[in-house]
Amino acid sequence: MSRSRSDAGAGVAADPLRPSDHADSGSSAPDQPALGLVGWLRWAWRQLTSMRTALVLLLLLAIAAVPGSIFPQRSADPNGVTQWFTDNPDLAPVLDNLSLFDVYISPWFSAIYILLFISLIGCVIPRTKHHWKALRARPPRTPARLTRLEDHRERVVPVPSEDAADDARLAIDLAHDQLRRAGYRVERYDDGLSVSAERGYLRETGNLLFHGALVGVLLAVGIGGGFTYTGQSVIIEGRTWVNSLLDYSSFNPGRFVDEEQLVPYAMTLEDFEVTYQPVGSNGAGQAGDFAANLTTQLAGEAPQEGVVRVNAPLELAGDRIYLMGNGYAPTLTVRDPAGEVVFSESVPFLPQDTNMTSLGVVKIPDGLSEQLGLVGFFYPTEAPLDTGAFTSAYPALINPVVSLDVYEGDLGIDDGIPRSVYALDTGDMDRLTGGDTGVDSIQLAPGDTADLPGGRGTITFEDEATEGAQGYDESVKRYVSLSVHRDVGAPWVLAFSVLAMAGLLAGLFVPRRRMWARATPSGDSVKLEYAGLARGEDPGLAAAVDQLAERHGSAVDGVLRERV
Repeated sequence: MSRSRSDAGAGVAADPLRPSDHADSGSSAPDQPALGLVGWLRWAWRQLTSMRTALVLLLLLAIAAVPGSIFPQRSADPNGVTQWFTDNPDLAPVLDNLSLFDVYISPWFSAIYILLFISLIGCVIPRTKHHWKALRARPPRTPARLTRLEDHRERVVPVPSEDAADDARLAIDLAHDQLRRAGYRVERYDDGLSVSAERGYLRETGNLLFHGALVGVLLAVGIGGGFTYTGQSVIIEGRTWVNSLLDYSSFNPGRFVDEEQLVPYAMTLEDFEVTYQPVGSNGAGQAGDFAANLTTQLAGEAPQEGVVRVNAPLELAGDRIYLMGNGYAPTLTVRDPAGEVVFSESVPFLPQDTNMTSLGVVKIPDGLSEQLGLVGFFYPTEAPLDTGAFTSAYPALINPVVSLDVYEGDLGIDDGIPRSVYALDTGDMDRLTGGDTGVDSIQLAPGDTADLPGGRGTITFEDEATEGAQGYDESVKRYVSLSVHRDVGAPWVLAFSVLAMAGLLAGLFVPRRRMWARATPSGDSVKLEYAGLARGEDPGLAAAVDQLAERHGSAVDGVLRERV
């Protein structure tokens, strides 16, 4: 029977196999609703709080931290930054504009840090809610066809009783107890003839713990860094250092540190012990052990002894004191032409090599007709080079000599610009000794005195040796460079790091699986079925099903034999 074309067209619209809003070929595309501002914001939030984005930001944060280990940072090594500007005057300002000397407080590093923080929180909170609901939910019902699962086992057990249903329930009772003892959450279904069990929620708990601990690490680093400070100072033997801002040579506080409320304590360097490999032995001149022997005193408490060694800091009032370096501090006394002392200090000289050839600067701003500056080297064991210059052949005090060149003029300390005590700007000064002056540099051994050029007075290299010292032992004072560090966030970072590692291990190695056991009575026998299903890869699932079938089958056989 034929239909008209119009009837056929109507039939197309009424075709049950084609939806009523079907767009035929050649028709215009359907209009898509615009997202709008709220829609785009919702989309951006979902992208930001996805786990993929969090992992990318975490990787990006690690990459962004790399420049902090390549370039010196002002917060940890201000002298290194200064040296970088001196060695690279053209490149250093460019790097400084990119905040590569202040990586960890730079805007771009902070932006990554904050975005990661928000992303992790946005990931963890919804997943925690979902996980909490899953923990409170019952295990799912036993599937109707366990045979459709890949890991499936079954066996038929003859029963002696006339009621196979009772024996089937007894078998499920045994499976219920075994699975519960194995750490599964269990639930009975099918009128008590099947049991559903699941475990592995610790895996998701570990994942949440890991991400939550990362948030904790970020908080500990961010907040703890605000209460952290690092300072460096130099202490000469016999001198006392006080934990106040004035006694630090450099101080880098966190934004929440009150520089006027530092814990009051003092440290006195009693002596610095160091041993060197003797001349003629393998590694001659190499240092064996360093030990700065201190007397420490907290405000209102009795003095106590303390020792600082390399990689063995001293803990005092919540601060950790590290030994960063050491050197010699020759005591120099300058007198004016009338014999009055205008300068008398133990001056730290900075080591330039392993044999303690050391460079030092002396600045005399007052007491003479013009300001004087002296630049020189200290040689613990002076020895000549082929070039005619001198060096130190051994780091111990065998033949100590200090060699000084004298400059006269403006020291630049009155123009308000900070000047390093370890450097002398000779741009506005006249050289009086050494170089092209025709006047020999001043050379002094401990106890020697020499005239300053032009009748400007005298300079003496004081001998600090105590009575009974042999040779030049103890003739020159030692000094130590100490770094004082307070990090209130470190214990929290450690605790959260341990939690993150524990969560990561749980997330990696705890399997998420479900197990089922069903007993089906049939005449004088009971068919037992076992099956398992993993969420994700679980190479141990088949073995777990085999183990359940073996143990449960053995238990059922034993109980049934007892009932015979």
